[in-house]
Amino acid sequence: MAAVIERLTGLLPSGLEAVLAESERAGSRLVRRLVDEWTTGANRFDRPGEALFTARIGGRLVGVCGLNVDPYVAEQGVGRVRHLYVLAEHRRLGVGRQLIAAVHEAARGRFHSLRLRTANPTASRLYESFGFRPSAETADCTHVMELPCTD
Repeated sequence: MAAVIERLTGLLPSGLEAVLAESERAGSRLVRRLVDEWTTGANRFDRPGEALFTARIGGRLVGVCGLNVDPYVAEQGVGRVRHLYVLAEHRRLGVGRQLIAAVHEAARGRFHSLRLRTANPTASRLYESFGFRPSAETADCTHVMELPCTD
C-alpha cells in the first residue's frame, strides 16, 4: 500500500508522538531533535527551498523526512536531507523511498546538490539505491547527490 505524502505547513502533525516514542525506544534522537527544534523555532523548514514531509498509511502517520538548507556549508545551493524516520512495521514497504522522492522533488530547481549524514547501514543502502553516493571527503556528510541544473 502506497503512503500518502504530505508537505507540512504550520503545526507539527498529530500522530508524530508515536513516531517520536518509537524512535526514542530504538535509541534514535533524530525525531526528538526535529520536535525540539520545531518547538523552539530553531528549525521549522521554512526558509526558501526547505520542506518537511510526513507519510501516512490509512490515516496513521508512519514516517517523516525533511529538507533544509545545509547548515554545515556556507555555499549556496546545497540542501540537506534531515530526520528520515519510518515506523519499524512500515519499513521495506517503500515509505522511506516515497519520502526521499518528495524531498528530491522539492529540491529540484532550488539546490544543486543534496547531502546527508547517516551511521545506519540500512539507511545508507536506501540512500544509495536512490542515487546518493558515499562521500568520505566531505565534512559533516556521509552521502552526496548532485542534482541536474534546471537552467
